[in-house]
Amino acid sequence: MHYFYTMLTQRQLFLKHNAQTSDSPLLLEFVRAKGVNIYDTEGKEYMDLIAGIGVSNVGHCHPNVVAAVQKQTETYMHLMVYGEFVQSPQVNFATALASVLPTSLNSTYFVNSGAEAVEGAMKLAKRYTGRKGFVACKNAYHGSTQGAESLMDSDYYSKGYGPFLPHVNFINHNNIDDLAKITTETAAVFIEPIQGEAGIRVAHQSYMEALRAKCNETGTLLVFDEIQSGFGRTGKMFAFEHYNVVPDVLLLAKGIGGGMPIGAFISSVEIMSVLSYNPILGHMTTFGGHPVCCAAGLATLNTLLDEKIVAQVETKGQLFKQLLQHPSITEIRGKGLMLAIGFDSFETNKAIIDACLQDGIITDWFLHCSDAMRIAPPLTITAEEIKKACAIILKNIEAITKTVN
Repeated sequence: MHYFYTMLTQRQLFLKHNAQTSDSPLLLEFVRAKGVNIYDTEGKEYMDLIAGIGVSNVGHCHPNVVAAVQKQTETYMHLMVYGEFVQSPQVNFATALASVLPTSLNSTYFVNSGAEAVEGAMKLAKRYTGRKGFVACKNAYHGSTQGAESLMDSDYYSKGYGPFLPHVNFINHNNIDDLAKITTETAAVFIEPIQGEAGIRVAHQSYMEALRAKCNETGTLLVFDEIQSGFGRTGKMFAFEHYNVVPDVLLLAKGIGGGMPIGAFISSVEIMSVLSYNPILGHMTTFGGHPVCCAAGLATLNTLLDEKIVAQVETKGQLFKQLLQHPSITEIRGKGLMLAIGFDSFETNKAIIDACLQDGIITDWFLHCSDAMRIAPPLTITAEEIKKACAIILKNIEAITKTVN
């Protein structure tokens, strides 16, 4: 047996050996998580109001998910690249997804993450339509791989990592006039029904209907990115259900695995079948649809359904809106438990977020909207926990804005 001896702390080792994504990580060290709470090395409790950025929809370490993971690890884990062997966790999860989706969304390709789901859908759209062009929304976020970043108009990223893919046109979310950019040369439109990193921007009904009609008219695939909004986050199992508009391709990840890494792109058997011939293996993944992750996904879906969690989401979201009343809050946007709390500036927002963190409340801002606070807790959060969280947030809003003013 090999032993690793060091006098360095975990934080020091983290900075020394783990690749960094910023020059100022929070450096909080957590050792346990349960429900809406996570705990640091000193036993301090933090309420997670962002659910690990939209991941822990059924809470941290939900017993149903933990039991499913444990059972599957004792049965088998990796056997073969995705799509060759019949593995019951994959079959059962895909079947369960089909049972809660429209009949046209009945074929699931499992991958490892949201970005991979985007990449797979881009290839699928090109292959099915024979076209090269894409249309995506300004201020969208679809992932950090090269294809996914090509669907984002931010100069901040393209300056450092471009050039990205050509033939991408950008439109303004909720702008019907911009839909004229969708043509018979467009393979697919990628859109978040509720934009996440733009600061929770909810699509209008008329816009969604016009978008669907334009895609039908031009033979363009309509791809809904529900990586953040799916699996009950908005008060419906899927955000598109608010509009009665069905996409040709649906992207899922984050909350579908109950904390385990999994993503999916879902379409019809007809559309999805093009990945299987001319050439075969048109899209491949080694670990996509990992049996343990699929078992966790099925347990997550069943928990949402059996415990009727989604039906409670709208009421919980309204409670946040009712309680978070303060003159310094400029706006509250969103649906269900996918909310943005607006302030006058990033500086104000950041100061409040930092103060809340000191008081054991984890929130965040958005990549493309730094003056708004993200509220997206586990869907299992209780009314009492919401009241506690809002009291702490309001206390810090009052303290920070009084100091500023």
